[in-house]
Parts: sequence; C-alpha cells; structure tokens
Amino acid sequence: MPIAEANGQRLYYEVHGEGEPLLCVMGLGGDHTAWILQVAEWSKTRRVVVFDNRDVGQSSYADGPYEVSDMAADALALADVLGLLSFDLVGISLGGAIAQEIALAAPGRVRTATIGVSYAASGNWGAHRAKVLGGIVRGMTREERVELVLMLVYSEIVFANPNFTDAARAAMLGNPHPQEPEAFIRQLEAGSRHDARSRLGELSLPVQVIGAMRDVMIPPQASPELAGLIPGARLTMLECGHLVNVEAAQEFNRLVLDFAAEHAGAPA
Repeated sequence: MPIAEANGQRLYYEVHGEGEPLLCVMGLGGDHTAWILQVAEWSKTRRVVVFDNRDVGQSSYADGPYEVSDMAADALALADVLGLLSFDLVGISLGGAIAQEIALAAPGRVRTATIGVSYAASGNWGAHRAKVLGGIVRGMTREERVELVLMLVYSEIVFANPNFTDAARAAMLGNPHPQEPEAFIRQLEAGSRHDARSRLGELSLPVQVIGAMRDVMIPPQASPELAGLIPGARLTMLECGHLVNVEAAQEFNRLVLDFAAEHAGAPA
C-alpha cells in the first residue's frame, strides 16, 4: 500500500499513467476514489497523482484542529516524496482552497492551477455552516450521512435519474474506508477558516476557476468572486451541481487538460 510520510502525516496516494505530473486535491469528505472519472481519462497522457487528505480514506487521522495551509503543506510534502519539482494542479471545493494555499506557498512549482467549486473565503456564513452542519452530522448514522451528502453535492438534474443516484449511493456506502464524523467536522471547520482574499493578488501563474451554477454546497457566486481576485484568472461556469468532476465529468476533464496543454512549456 503506497503510503508517504509527509509533513508529519501518513498519506495514502496512487500514481497513474506517465507524462507530465498532474496533482489532484480532493475536497471535504472525499478520498482518492472520488477522482475515478478523471484518472481513467487523464492518465492516458499525464502522470496523475491522487491521494487521501489527512482525516479521510487511508491517510492518518488528526488528533486536533488544523488549517487549510496545513493540508497544503501535506500535499507539497507528498510532491517532495514523489520527486515532483513542478506540476499542474487541480483542486475541488475544500481541495480548491488547499490548491490556493499550495500555489501561494510554492508558486515556482505550480505550472497551472484549476480551482473548482471553491471560494476565497466563506466568512461568517462559512463558520455558521460548519457549526450547523457539524452538529447535524454528529447525530447521523452512516446511511443518513450519505443521503445528506447526495443532496449537497448533486443537482436536481441528477436526481431525475434514479439509476445515477442509486449508483452514487452504492459507491459511497461501499467505500471500505468511510470517514469518521469527527474527521469530517475537522475538515469542515478548517475549510470554514480559509481566507486568502488579501493574498490571491500575488499569484502570477495561469489559473482557471470552474464554478457550478446549481451548486447548493458552495454559493455559485463564490467562483466569480474568487476569479476576480486572481490576476488573469479564467472563469467557466458549468450547468451542474457541486460535484462538477462527476456530474459534468466530460466537460470538466476537457477543461483541465486543455488549460494545462495551453500553458505547456511555460516555466512554473
């Protein structure tokens, strides 16, 4: 089992394919398996690195609170272990916040960054959401938590297709490494404290922001606001719910690869 000792954490990771490296950072409650629709496509031409953040999947669990910047340091330490001097970067939701911190901490290593369904800061609303959602999750069974997640990450378009939602439910319930509620809450609270608004103007690397117009987990306007804080950032809004890499997988996959290819050869 591939485990990297990284930044005081034990991170489970997988590497698929060959070519230029593409480091993928998943969001709240998701492990490396959430990239399944990307790995199959991207690994045809890229060296795709997926991993479990701290507090999820097969990685180590924390014994106290931490910040998004700590999770970014985990990812950079994993890149060190794998010998990735520079890489294209993609992050979803909380993973998009982590990607912001990675790019800010190591701009010389990030060739391009794609930030999906994320935010520069969530302020008091984010703190309130973490408090309320955390309290709800604590009192739920695993099956109830799965139903809640389905509602939060998929749009009503998906719910019109029971076969899709049945498959998504089965996949989550079939995960042999379910996240513990307290770990979910620690990730949720870390994300609620993320605030990069005053620093994003420092970025000069190519960045694209992908938002979801039917997102109920992160307000859709957070993506244009985020893009507006990053010099030269490209914004694309997709007609889907929060989990853009599943609900709009084909378009999302194309956007990530095309953006990286457009800037191939440019120094990090």
